[in-house]
Amino acid sequence: MLRLLKSFGWAISGIRYGFVTQTNMKIHLAVAVAVILVCTRLLGMPPFELAVVVLAIFLVLVAEMFNTAIEALVDLYSPGRHPLAKTAKDVAAGAVLLAALNAVLVAYFLIWPRIKDLMER
Repeated sequence: MLRLLKSFGWAISGIRYGFVTQTNMKIHLAVAVAVILVCTRLLGMPPFELAVVVLAIFLVLVAEMFNTAIEALVDLYSPGRHPLAKTAKDVAAGAVLLAALNAVLVAYFLIWPRIKDLMER
């Protein structure tokens, strides 16, 4: 049981590191909070659609955490410039971009129609 609690502590430490040190994580979190507030308070989004929005948000956060981990590993093992180090970092950043584009599409299909409807009233 103690080992399990320690593993949660390490995981929380990793999440904290990501949010404290990475500007993009702070931006993603701020946008996520705003989106969830809009979806719940303003739009009254049904639970299933809200779950899709939350899933898209967490996909972006998880991708950003993996990107941070990959960048740290690359910096550790390749402190100088190397084409493969650049490739690893670029691919990890590309994964974050794809996750963010997915979140934008989710917002377009689930959130924008409701906001548009509110503006037309």
